[in-house]
Amino acid sequence: MASTNDIKNGMILDLDGQLWQVLWFQHHKPGKGNTVVRTKIKNIMSGKIVDKTFNSDTKVDTATVDRRDMQYLYNDGENYVFMDVTSFEQFELRPETVGDAKDFLLEENTANVAIHEGIPLYIELPASVEMEITYTEPGLQGDRSTGGTKPATLQTGRQIQVPLFLNVGDRVKVDTRTGDYLGRL
Repeated sequence: MASTNDIKNGMILDLDGQLWQVLWFQHHKPGKGNTVVRTKIKNIMSGKIVDKTFNSDTKVDTATVDRRDMQYLYNDGENYVFMDVTSFEQFELRPETVGDAKDFLLEENTANVAIHEGIPLYIELPASVEMEITYTEPGLQGDRSTGGTKPATLQTGRQIQVPLFLNVGDRVKVDTRTGDYLGRL
């Protein structure tokens, strides 16, 4: 149990038997009345985002979430297999748990996996990853009608926009949160 005054970004709350992650919070003191805490929370299982307001000093249940560094091993055709780097225990994560992170997962890369009561909830990738371009059209010098970018396919199959001078085989840095090109390596 924690007070609503203790709410922080990233905290996991147990509300009515469901787990919610705090994305944003703000303490608000109206001209009249008691202080309230406004939050934007995300349901971990469904991904639904809602706004919720709590009265100040209300008690809320917090969930104990264990975040572990895990190495991505392979996809067995159905699930994604990760290995805990300290205990070498292997976990199979469903595609729903991995979500859009699958577009940036390369074998042997490390991710942070959140686990609650032995059940993997979600994964957190580093802010950026290095990937190789497997397909892109040759860029024509002087073609600037598209803003100087062209589509490129990465080794995971994800398509991003890259500058015209990049070619097949080039390694690029990609933002895992937005999927944007950050630079060439």
